[in-house]
Amino acid sequence: MTSSTDSSGLTQGEMIYEGKAKRLYNTDNPERTIIEYKDSFTAFNGEKRAEMSGKGRLNNLISSNIFEYLADNDVPLHYIERIDENRQLAVKVKIFPLEVVMRNITTGSLCKRLGVQEGLHLQRPLLEFYYKDDALGDPIVTEDHALLFGWATEEDLFQIKRITLRVNDLLRNLFSSLGIVLVDFKLEFGRDAAGNLLLSDEISPDTCRFWDSSTGDRLDKDRFRKDLGDVLGAYEEIWRRLSERKK
Repeated sequence: MTSSTDSSGLTQGEMIYEGKAKRLYNTDNPERTIIEYKDSFTAFNGEKRAEMSGKGRLNNLISSNIFEYLADNDVPLHYIERIDENRQLAVKVKIFPLEVVMRNITTGSLCKRLGVQEGLHLQRPLLEFYYKDDALGDPIVTEDHALLFGWATEEDLFQIKRITLRVNDLLRNLFSSLGIVLVDFKLEFGRDAAGNLLLSDEISPDTCRFWDSSTGDRLDKDRFRKDLGDVLGAYEEIWRRLSERKK
């Protein structure tokens, strides 16, 4: 096993998990993990794949910037700090087997599933739960499913919904100021060793849909899903607007 000491003072140890877009590593602190962002693109539950150099860097920069904004607004996070261009330091958590999707405008699977028109601005945000299981295609589930199968408690679901709605308000305001419409996004949550419920995973063009408010151009992974071209250019544009906000 190889190890290295990073700027946080912790030693990166063995890889404990590899997903479609990230790798997680142990550190010499059992309550901390290092997250490395990969250059991989996947879509349609992994059926479509590609490698694009620089993608991991962009998602790390974007996600770190957004997490820092949310931390400044008292959202409980697993994120601690960005270590370098491709890595973050985070609290080690046990992830709930639920993906939480918040929708402000109709598009994607919602339109396919219900036959509704794309681009409808919803009267209020729509929150959906999906069961995290690639083999099953991450099926949509109800709160009763989560409760009856032990995936979450009533208090868990209450806190998850409360935080998700808060994040939606914060991110809509943030991206509106950058000339971007936040169409929808996916969140994941986990519990740390002390039992605290924390927003986890990432927030990036991989997990959000961003539309330019003037042109309607897609600035997210839909450019990869739909073969729209200039995928990394869209990610660069998100990062440019976010980074200029902090100047």
